[in-house]
Amino acid sequence: QINFVACQLFALLAAFWFRIYLGPSHASSAVRHAFATLFGIYFAVFCFGWYSIHLFVLVMMNYGIMNMASIPNIHRYSFVVAMGYLTLCHISRIYIFHYGILTTDFSGPLMIITQKITTLACQLHDGIGRQAEELTAEQNRLAVKTRPSLLEYLSYLLNFMSIIAGPCSNYKDYIAFIEGRHVHMKLLEVNWKQKGYDRLPDPSPTGAVMYKLCITIVSLILFLTLTKNFPMAYIIDNEFLDKTPFLSRLGYLYVVTQAAKPKYYFAWTLADAVNNAAGYGFSGVDERGTFRWDLLSNLNIWNIETATSFKMYIENWNIQTAAWLKRVCYDRAPWYPTALTFILSALWHGIYPGYYFTFLTGILITLAARAIRNNCRHYFLSSVPLKIAYDVVTWVVTQLAVCYTVAPFVMLAVEPTIKFYKSMYFHMHILSIL
Repeated sequence: QINFVACQLFALLAAFWFRIYLGPSHASSAVRHAFATLFGIYFAVFCFGWYSIHLFVLVMMNYGIMNMASIPNIHRYSFVVAMGYLTLCHISRIYIFHYGILTTDFSGPLMIITQKITTLACQLHDGIGRQAEELTAEQNRLAVKTRPSLLEYLSYLLNFMSIIAGPCSNYKDYIAFIEGRHVHMKLLEVNWKQKGYDRLPDPSPTGAVMYKLCITIVSLILFLTLTKNFPMAYIIDNEFLDKTPFLSRLGYLYVVTQAAKPKYYFAWTLADAVNNAAGYGFSGVDERGTFRWDLLSNLNIWNIETATSFKMYIENWNIQTAAWLKRVCYDRAPWYPTALTFILSALWHGIYPGYYFTFLTGILITLAARAIRNNCRHYFLSSVPLKIAYDVVTWVVTQLAVCYTVAPFVMLAVEPTIKFYKSMYFHMHILSIL
């Protein structure tokens, strides 16, 4: 964990240097690719030692597939090999290390690389193997028309900005960033002459980086003070279960779930800041004319904490992973896209039983929430007080449903998960089925 934080802080400094001294106006694309790749490899070896060989093996195996496989099957072969290798590594964590490896081991970067490999394979398949009229607007925009060179491929997968904690980005966006077209492309979407500009502005990411660093500091403080004092394991402590009434247990479940979030807020926001510091992550201009640097953002904290539906919560948590699941699974699934997407998400996270309890419960609650919203919400839109009451109730239910769903994700094993759900009388399962 210390190596992780040290690497990310060093990556932040390197990202500023990269933007200032190796910007597109100062260095060629090849130099920028090479620097990003070499530093990424160094960070991987520094953080994970010889375990980093797994990252390089997977990358080179899929480079071979990308160049030798037929275009109609390139996305299938890449998906099977990448997910298969990742799953084997997840299995080793249980059967070799007996649940003992920390979550900040090599499997984290391997999960990000798996996302990138499958994303590129699908987008390459869209660009070369399918007709434009077969694609959605987003698939058409992100389609890759030519196979990348080895340097471009390695840079996309192993660059120092995302190798430790991600996030996964689209190949075309990354190449545009390296070649200096990233910000320019987004700015051209706005008519600047109407706004009184003689030429395109030059947005700086410094303000966005400073704001995100403030969030990381607050998240780190909360993690050091709250997470240790409110362990998830306490909600299945026998003495706690015997002495605490059901409603109090629900309240404490919400508290311990909140206490578990800051480490994710810290890691994902810092990773976002690293990319922004390098000049990557510009998403355009909002309706107020503010420059936005949230193309690679992995969460929206305000929307998470105020979510009034399970769908809204999921859409604002681990955003880039949700986008990956949509692009490689949901949009391409021949049947049951919701169920298949949840199952892929569980498999990608690992083979700990708790993950499958979480995602299978998530399927049930998602379907139930969708049914309630479609059949009941319109009755509460006739007046402001009714709408407020509906929002308050759905916020409470959503937050408790999320806590109920993710508890096994933290507990990992079968025994504590079953004990937890028994102590909760399986109430969310029963309500969702009803």
